[in-house]
Amino acid sequence: MKKKAILAVSFGTSYTETRELTIGAIEKAIGEAFPEYEVFRAFTSQMIIDKLRSRDGLVIDTVREAMEKLVWKGFKEVVVQPTHVMPGEEYDDMMSQVKPFEQQFDSIRYGGPLLGAEQDYLRLRDILISSTQEKLDEHTAMVFMGHGTAHRANIAYHKLGEMFHKAGHSRYFVGTVEAEPDIEASLKAVEGMWVKKVVLQPLMIVAGDHANEDMAGDDENSWKTRFSEKGYQVECIVKGLGEFTEIQEMFVDHVKDALNS
Repeated sequence: MKKKAILAVSFGTSYTETRELTIGAIEKAIGEAFPEYEVFRAFTSQMIIDKLRSRDGLVIDTVREAMEKLVWKGFKEVVVQPTHVMPGEEYDDMMSQVKPFEQQFDSIRYGGPLLGAEQDYLRLRDILISSTQEKLDEHTAMVFMGHGTAHRANIAYHKLGEMFHKAGHSRYFVGTVEAEPDIEASLKAVEGMWVKKVVLQPLMIVAGDHANEDMAGDDENSWKTRFSEKGYQVECIVKGLGEFTEIQEMFVDHVKDALNS
């Protein structure tokens, strides 16, 4: 019988608790859905890999190291499943590290990131609406904070925001830390809604530095502080997308799609 593996590729996080609640939970869901496959982990962030090694003595493979390990262990069928939100720089980096190994396996298939096809956006939109509806009334706005990127994939944030509004959810907004729409655009958008309260939640797989510091921190430039200074009551939900069972199921379905392709 041919040895089969699924390589789950994540950006990574140095936050131990959220790592197991998000990345670990996604990997577990994939492993349970495909018991005939052995699940392996790789991170694309070298900075996080180095930090975990020096601080915790925890060794996490890069994508290249993981692929070398799969070859060495004799796996013949491989599925590479990223847990990235979109096909941005980290996804491109993953693909560049995997491609040189393609000829060393009988088959290698690729699952998509969280957001790729139109149905992914619709599914994520509905999950986020369903999970936050109890937080909203006519005086409350929901703002999701994504990472943001100079990569063309940044359009995903704009697209998701538009999908909320087209579905009639006008008090749902999507902003980013490092691109557009930024905090200024988010403040301006919410200001036009005449709400009293703002709920902030990360649009990221894990609740790491950006969620804990840039979004929910007490620094003068944090999103919590910026919205509070505008007079809004602010609630922060410091919960990574990977904690949601429905999001884990999306990644499981992406593996299924890869196997059926």
